[in-house]
Amino acid sequence: MPESLAWRAALIAIPFVIWFLWRARASKLGRDVGATPYAWLVTAAAALVGLSLVATVVFHPDNRQKRYVPGEMTASGGVTKGHFEALPTLQKSAPK
Repeated sequence: MPESLAWRAALIAIPFVIWFLWRARASKLGRDVGATPYAWLVTAAAALVGLSLVATVVFHPDNRQKRYVPGEMTASGGVTKGHFEALPTLQKSAPK
């Protein structure tokens, strides 16, 4: 979870970083850059985060046909990690 938040924070920062790098280069070349378009930058950041959420839903592995096994406490005091296991398949008997 923390790494997904870090990726989303980076996606929010991308439009702002690009704008400020472009503005620094343009002012170095003597162009008038005007005011910072914060509304456009926030909109672009929101669009990138929205696309990342859609991509997460589309490309995330499906676990609907699996059973969740929660983490358990071990005798040594540690905790095992929870995981998904495939459901057992039912054996169909041949008709008599």
